[in-house]
Amino acid sequence: MTSEVVENEFEFYSKAEKYWKDVPATVDGMLGGYGHISSIDINSSRKFLQRFLRDGPNRTGTTRALDCGAGIGRITKRLLLPLFKTVDMVDVTEDFLTKAKSYLGEEGRRVRNYFCCGLQDFSPEPNSYDVIWIQWVIGHLTDNHLSDFLRRCRAGLRPNGIVVIKDNMAQEGVIMDDVDSSVCRDLDVVHKIIRRAGLHLLAEERQENFPDEIYHVYTFAMR
Repeated sequence: MTSEVVENEFEFYSKAEKYWKDVPATVDGMLGGYGHISSIDINSSRKFLQRFLRDGPNRTGTTRALDCGAGIGRITKRLLLPLFKTVDMVDVTEDFLTKAKSYLGEEGRRVRNYFCCGLQDFSPEPNSYDVIWIQWVIGHLTDNHLSDFLRRCRAGLRPNGIVVIKDNMAQEGVIMDDVDSSVCRDLDVVHKIIRRAGLHLLAEERQENFPDEIYHVYTFAMR
């Protein structure tokens, strides 16, 4: 649990904010030097997401999505804007959101809101989103804040909406990264936090074709 590895909560958050302020506002910067895996990541995410957007009585809508920990908008640009009418973005680093406005190009006109906020302090507008996408950012929240944030996300969903987490998974326990001030949890810990938030797991998938030296990456869909 993060309570065992995060000694000072204020320091945990402020150190992460400082780290991201020094990261270049580029795709390579967003992906920690692994910009070359972006297409593999996006293509897998699209396949995962489209299974919920297909026709059927419980089909997830395509009106509005929220990109959490959006950075410069890599996922907004290549995954969400092609599938949804409008997108909102939230990120703690103002420079990234400023860069997003040029990076997204013409399609960026369909981004309604740029929220500059840490997810521990962010509340999605209730009953507003078909998909809330949370990628490579849950490690910057303590267990309690992540559980509370997911609960607020659940309230932010429209009928048949889903919350998606895509993130690194540790082999065992919770591992602290002092460089960017984040944690990496194992699957069991993440499952417990999802349940604690009152969410029900609909699908889970391990990312394939990523470099061997990085953590295993899993995608979860829930509502």
